[in-house]
Amino acid sequence: MAKFKIENVVASTSLGAELDLKAIALGLENVEHEGEQFPGLVYRIDVPKVVVLLFGSGKLVCTGARKPSDVEQAVKKITAELKAAGLLR
Repeated sequence: MAKFKIENVVASTSLGAELDLKAIALGLENVEHEGEQFPGLVYRIDVPKVVVLLFGSGKLVCTGARKPSDVEQAVKKITAELKAAGLLR
């Protein structure tokens, strides 16, 4: 029987509200937003080490997680930061 090791967890969810990606790009650090090249905003989180793609629809995709709890932690972190900056209700 082959042994398996989880290397990358990819998950998607919705924050339940539309997002102003330009305002987020100006209001948060560690973000990249090139609207002409890609419709989403790239947000890099150091702990846990993941990348979150945010879209104007409020949907997000978390990549690079090593375990599901990393995804949960990242979504809580981005939600808290957006709320603290007044960018998510």
